[in-house]
Amino acid sequence: MNGLKITGLAATIASIVFAGYALAADGKKEPIKPAAKDHPLDEIWSGYHFTTKETKAMQDDDFANPGMTWFDIGETNWSKKDGEAGKSCASCHKPSDMKGVAARYPIYDDKLKKLVNIEERINNCRKVNMKAKPWKYDSNDMLGMAIFVNAQSRGMTRNVKVDGPAAEHFKKGKEFYYQRRGQLDMSCAHCHEKYYGQKIRMNVLTQGQSNGFPVYRLKWQKPGSLHRRFKGCNKQVRAKPFKTGSPEYLALELYLAWRGNGLTIETPAVRN
Repeated sequence: MNGLKITGLAATIASIVFAGYALAADGKKEPIKPAAKDHPLDEIWSGYHFTTKETKAMQDDDFANPGMTWFDIGETNWSKKDGEAGKSCASCHKPSDMKGVAARYPIYDDKLKKLVNIEERINNCRKVNMKAKPWKYDSNDMLGMAIFVNAQSRGMTRNVKVDGPAAEHFKKGKEFYYQRRGQLDMSCAHCHEKYYGQKIRMNVLTQGQSNGFPVYRLKWQKPGSLHRRFKGCNKQVRAKPFKTGSPEYLALELYLAWRGNGLTIETPAVRN
C-alpha cells in the first residue's frame, strides 16, 4: 500500500501521532483553534472525536479499517491503463505527487473556469488525458481512487484557500449552509453548529467536518463521498437533494473545507 504499511512498534507509534493531533492524557484528540478571525466556531473538532472508541480503534488500524479495501482498489487502478490513449494515472504521476492535494482541495481551476474537487479532477484527467469514460461519484472505482489520492495527504493540515475566484463559490457555499430548507425548515447549522455534541436519536451530532471523506460509514457498510452525505442530509430535512457534482454541492464542499482548516486529513475515516 505504497508507503502506508507500518508494523510492530512503528505501527503503535503511528496510531498515536498519525493524524497530526496533540493527544490529551486521556487519549482524546484536542480541538483546533480556528485561524480565521471570522470563523463561526470557537474550536473545531474532527468527527473522530464524536464517534465510539470501537470505531476510533477501527480507523486507527490500517488492517482493521474497512476503507482500506477501497484504497487497494485505487492503488490497483492507479497503474491500470484505460481509455483510447492507453494511459494510466501512473503514466503522468507518482503517488507521492498527490501529497498535499487533499489538504488544499477544492480549488478554482482557471483553465476549466469552475470549482473542482478531487472527484472532478480525477474524471477530468480520465476524459482529457486518458480518453476514458468518467466514473460515477460513488462507484467503487471512483471511491477507491479518491481514497487513494486523499490518503497520500493523511496527517497533513487542511489549508483551503477561499480568496480570488474561489470567493464567489465560498459565499454561495456559506449561504447554502445557513439556508433553511425542506419540510423541517432546517439548515446545516442547526445540527452541526448549534447542537453538535448532542444526540439525535442514537447518533451524536458532529460539526460536520469533511476532513475524513470519502469515509467508511458503518451504516452504509461501504465508503461514500461527501456529496452522498449532503444528499442524505437534505433528505433527512425533507428537502430535494441536488445531484452529486452539482455547483451547489461543490460550493458547500468548499465552505465546509474552510470551516475545517487546521484539522488533518484522515481519509479513509470510519464513522458510525
